[in-house]
Amino acid sequence: MKREKEPGKIIEPLPGYRCGYITIAGRPNVGKSTLLNQILGQKIAIISPKPNTTRNRILGVKTLSNAQLIFLDTPGIHQAKKELNRYMVQEALKSAREADLIYLMIEANQPWQDEDLFTLKQLQALKIPLILLINKIDLVKKSELLPMIDYSQKLADFREIIPISALYADGIEPLLKATVPYLPESPPLFPEDMFTDQAERFWVSEIIREKLFHLTHQEVPYSTAVVIEEWKESPSLLRIRAIIFVERKSQKGIVIGEKGRMIKKIGTLAREEIELFLKTKVYLELRVKVSKNWTKDPLAVRRMGYR
Repeated sequence: MKREKEPGKIIEPLPGYRCGYITIAGRPNVGKSTLLNQILGQKIAIISPKPNTTRNRILGVKTLSNAQLIFLDTPGIHQAKKELNRYMVQEALKSAREADLIYLMIEANQPWQDEDLFTLKQLQALKIPLILLINKIDLVKKSELLPMIDYSQKLADFREIIPISALYADGIEPLLKATVPYLPESPPLFPEDMFTDQAERFWVSEIIREKLFHLTHQEVPYSTAVVIEEWKESPSLLRIRAIIFVERKSQKGIVIGEKGRMIKKIGTLAREEIELFLKTKVYLELRVKVSKNWTKDPLAVRRMGYR
């Protein structure tokens, strides 16, 4: 994603330059999107304390002097029941199959939950090199890490085991340094000033959905989808009209809120972030519609943009 009109240039690599794809995988809510944002120094993946925030593959590019690292942030791998959740798991495994290297992320304060072991089993079947990231080390004592690393080494043939704190960017530089040798020798695939392939419309819809996750509770955020209906640019104003889809009439009332207070708050927070990032004045109009049980309907899931 770039706002410049002129395309960036592919850098001329030195001999031995490396470039490859790294999939960031793990169960829901382990910090994958936070890690990607920290690596890039840019917010391209939305985050929230709630699991299953990420629904699509998010690509991020980190260009170093000796390598270009192309990251694929993925939805959390879990045993899915709804059609939307099955789509999310399929997206995660598809991204893993395309990778040269996979980061498997677990939490230091809750290591090797059943879903971690389920995820590990799915990834081992792909026969792609694995680096284990033990995230959230800020939540445990250092003395707890060594036994955790020893136990992890017995579970799988991890190429590296690296403790990190994605939230505080602790361990990021050692991680990037350890990653480069596992990538194939190749020239870069993206311009050096490019950090994602996301379309601005998709990013805007994600920002609106992030505010929904932060401001609504229980099943409501998981039952929402955001579709950009109109996008009109002028030199001084970007006009955006978006529809928030929910599954039930009661959820529509929650998203709108008493006297429209909730939808106004969602719109204000989203607009402020969109203006800050895109560096232009934004007029954002939000509407709420009901699409009954859309998360369980394969056709409706595709209509919401999850293909």
